[in-house]
Amino acid sequence: MRFKNTSETKIVPSIYMIIVAAFVTNIFVNLELMASDNESTITLSHFLPNILLIAFGIYFHRVGQLFDFDSDGETLNFKNNGLFFSKFMEYRVKRAEFPKGKLIDFKVSDYLIFTSLKIYIRSRRKKGPRKYTFNITFLNKKKKRGMIESLKKVLEKNKVES
Repeated sequence: MRFKNTSETKIVPSIYMIIVAAFVTNIFVNLELMASDNESTITLSHFLPNILLIAFGIYFHRVGQLFDFDSDGETLNFKNNGLFFSKFMEYRVKRAEFPKGKLIDFKVSDYLIFTSLKIYIRSRRKKGPRKYTFNITFLNKKKKRGMIESLKKVLEKNKVES
């Protein structure tokens, strides 16, 4: 099984642009309010929209990642990549490629606003299992189910062979 979450993440760069435009607009509005004589003090409520926009920007920067999964062949391939500049360069890349026989376990942690996949594999270089964490927030439910079923099949095959 092979898939990407590109169709689900097409909206994220547009959200980045809207957040930046609203942030800059609010800065200029606050500068105009400070320059006017009608209002003598600037309160926290003037900067609250910018604080919220910064929080949304950090959230979308954190979860806005492409996710590639490939279980065809003898290896499992997982890859996270940043979204905003992904057409020009790869940044924030997290990649794991290993034989299917090394998979020990996996766990999908689904919080309300963030979903992650934790993979545990056998490693010769490190004592105990090695853990990789991937962001799968923008993966739709059908692809999540397919990935989980594929990983369960690999685990069952590994248990039979062991």
